[in-house]
Amino acid sequence: MTGQADRRTNRTVREIAARDGEEIAFRADNEDWIVSWHPPPTPPDGTPHGAAGVCVTINGEIVLVSQDGERWDLPAGRPEGNETWEETLRREMREEACATIVQAKLLGFSRGSCVAGPQVGRVIVRSLWRADIELAPWEPQFEMSHRRVVAAAAVVDQLAIADGLARIISRALHEAAIT
Repeated sequence: MTGQADRRTNRTVREIAARDGEEIAFRADNEDWIVSWHPPPTPPDGTPHGAAGVCVTINGEIVLVSQDGERWDLPAGRPEGNETWEETLRREMREEACATIVQAKLLGFSRGSCVAGPQVGRVIVRSLWRADIELAPWEPQFEMSHRRVVAAAAVVDQLAIADGLARIISRALHEAAIT
């Protein structure tokens, strides 16, 4: 996620969680987007753009990843070939977090539509999941060079959430029973 970090308390996160289908405007990388939350099981119209996981350890802690060790995010990535939503999730959690999914629960979908900028007209859809995981030793091989495990109560303070996307991430954390 890009943009300025938006740090909030757990109480505030629950209060700002996106409602089903609610359109939320935000700006990222010189583009204007409208993003919305959609409950499972049917994804909204748009190009599949991958999966993000709220990775929960056996101790109830949350796994975060970072490229630079300063900005932390949920593990996520784009599909390869004809992967399903869940296949993308499982591969990306293995690649980005060195984690094996024991159980996955689809939380919902975010739909983003670019309304101004170089990608105007582009509509992308990302699946969001709760992934109960087992951590493997940290041996980064892809773009993420750092992994952190944090208490569920501290996850909001650790995430670098782009302005405008806080409501989507808040909804995912709420649906995952984290906040």
